[in-house]
Amino acid sequence: MGPLVPDLIGNELNFVVALFIGVAFGFILEQAGFSTSKKLVGLFYGYDFTVLRVFFTAGVTAMLGVIALGHFGLLDVSLIYINPTFLWSALIGGFIMGLGFVVGGFCPGTSFCAAAIGKIDAMIFIAGSFIGVLIFAEGYPLFEELYKAEYWGYARIFDTVGMSQGQFAFLLTTAALFVFWATTLVENKVNACLPAGREKSNPEFRPLKLYMGLTGIAFIIGFSAFFLPDVKEVYLKEVEDVSYVNSYKIKFMTVDELAFRILDNDKSIQIIDVRSLREFKKLSLPKSLSFSVNELFNKSVEKILTIKYKKNIFIADDELTSKRAAIIADKLGYVEPVFLKEGLSGFKKEILEFQMPSEIKSRRETDTFRFREKASREIPVLIEKNKNKIVPKKESKRAIGGC
Repeated sequence: MGPLVPDLIGNELNFVVALFIGVAFGFILEQAGFSTSKKLVGLFYGYDFTVLRVFFTAGVTAMLGVIALGHFGLLDVSLIYINPTFLWSALIGGFIMGLGFVVGGFCPGTSFCAAAIGKIDAMIFIAGSFIGVLIFAEGYPLFEELYKAEYWGYARIFDTVGMSQGQFAFLLTTAALFVFWATTLVENKVNACLPAGREKSNPEFRPLKLYMGLTGIAFIIGFSAFFLPDVKEVYLKEVEDVSYVNSYKIKFMTVDELAFRILDNDKSIQIIDVRSLREFKKLSLPKSLSFSVNELFNKSVEKILTIKYKKNIFIADDELTSKRAAIIADKLGYVEPVFLKEGLSGFKKEILEFQMPSEIKSRRETDTFRFREKASREIPVLIEKNKNKIVPKKESKRAIGGC
């Protein structure tokens, strides 16, 4: 199961649901004929492209589903596992996989599906797979350098080619529709040339209007990806505009009020420090937590920032960055986000490093300066005590899965 937001089911029930999904997946594979090696290798001989169409359909459906769920905040995309890309091992592994597919008639998933209904050739294929795994595991020291060559990190295609998520989704959907039509035409031509008695199922565009209608619907669904941008990308781009940030109406807290709440041990506040972890360890205010701006979109952070009756105060070195973080939190629906006016640099200057001025002009200034003088003595002591309470931040675990 994916990292849905909010948690719809617990971890234990997650495994039960996954079991039923796995059973349903195997049933559908078998009913689609994927337990038959002749159908699977038909892709390579041109007489049956069912495998290609099924995989394209699954990929496009999953892609558009992830985009839609991520856009509406129902899926934490940051927790979805992305396989690291090692170029040469991917190319060589893909070649071996394809060769095994055409020679053996199965891929790893379909071989287990076929073995489950008693296919002997599938059982032999699985045995061969285990032998291959054993050879790779035992010979890994010899293969390691090649295996790890040309590391590209956790690459996503649309990032690599420099296009938006919506553009790539639309292009892939369009390519899938073109492939569906083209492969059907190829099947018709190849099957028409087969000798009598060897004809395969020959899909045709009948009725043509139905196929045209389904193609049009799929094209529109693919086009909708342009209108479902990733929420994270949209919000981060919005707050890059300084005029947008300055005009955005959101509550703020002054350095004096924050200092007073810290001294008063106000349990209704939690300070969200969006500076780097290194800077946070150098100086962290009491009741503060360290989260980067990117982490505000994570599922694990949501549980902290949606605690009832808590006021979330966003701080950074400067006021603009503090406000940007608070705006993102506000747009994500977090509880009472406010930003620190003047930022942490202002807090240092006015509170932590306060120097009593030589001239005081009013009674109000007298009270303010007296408070700041007291805060400049007591808050550093609290900060020093707080250093021992800083708990190393645990990284969010990605959901690992896939075939």
